[in-house]
Amino acid sequence: MCYMNLTEGRGSFFRTPDFNRTMAFEIVLSSTEEIKDTFLSDLEDLPSLKIGDYILQLELNDLSPEVKEIARKELRETPEVSKEAVIALRDLLREEKDLKCPLDSDTWLIRFLRPSKFYPESAFELVKRYYQFKQKHSNVYDLLVPSKNKNIFDHNILTVLPYRDQFGRRILILELGKKWKHNKVSLDEVYRGCVLFLECAMLEPETQVAGAVLIFDMEGLSLQQVWQFTPPFAKRIVDLLQDAIALRIKNIHVVKQPYIFNMVFALFKPFLREKLRSRIIFHGNDLDSLHNYLSPKSLPAQYGGTLEVPLIEGLQWYKILSKCEKEYEAINSYGYKKDVESKK
Repeated sequence: MCYMNLTEGRGSFFRTPDFNRTMAFEIVLSSTEEIKDTFLSDLEDLPSLKIGDYILQLELNDLSPEVKEIARKELRETPEVSKEAVIALRDLLREEKDLKCPLDSDTWLIRFLRPSKFYPESAFELVKRYYQFKQKHSNVYDLLVPSKNKNIFDHNILTVLPYRDQFGRRILILELGKKWKHNKVSLDEVYRGCVLFLECAMLEPETQVAGAVLIFDMEGLSLQQVWQFTPPFAKRIVDLLQDAIALRIKNIHVVKQPYIFNMVFALFKPFLREKLRSRIIFHGNDLDSLHNYLSPKSLPAQYGGTLEVPLIEGLQWYKILSKCEKEYEAINSYGYKKDVESKK
């Protein structure tokens, strides 16, 4: 459930004058008033990450005036529209008798209304697709909690950057080339790790508005790794991103890909609709091309960036997310009754 806030020029970003580049990581627990309104569990303490003189904190606070204006322009969000849409969506979901979901939580309903631009009927369809998808792929969604998925974090091929980009979007990096030991970490494990992060993103109001971008770093991709990708896996990924996630995926950047990556992408192409296809950008080794979309200030040196804070490694993310185990268990407790899958 946890993303940390380190947004240049706004938000919970602290830096002392004695900043130095040799930084120790420390997890700190704290309580905020927003926890009870946001969480589906009875979790009382939030983990924050202290990196040297920096403190990164989860953003559960209300939208800033700047982000509220973005939400108004792009998502039709106003207090009046939001209030009416929450009531309408709740009424629609009450009629979905086979679905168990947290109807009493306005913040949960808004998570689905924002990517649906506050159209209740669209949000209703998104909620149904979200839970139907989890049921259809129960083999990867069962026991989807950090403690059962430590291996993906041990191998340190997934991370979320500490800075948002210049548009306030979260940046998730997947390194599926030379760092990926495919004989020790399966693609299903990579998928589960990504979902753990994406479920976190859905909790943050600013991320609900601004969205997220993905970077696929394919440097050193081998032929043996290419063979791990299958059409069913490709379809699952595309179906998730296109239809079954309450998050605005704004861009997918593919960097440092070798020629054989074309074999991988060929598996995905048949399932892509134009909207998502147009948001996939191939950069190869041209980092200036990447900078046309993502500010170097939000990127680490390996992507030509000037980010000062070190990347959060897999085991550090694991320790943070493990503090939120209860929230993942609560998220997993909702969904369709097991005997209605064949009806959907």
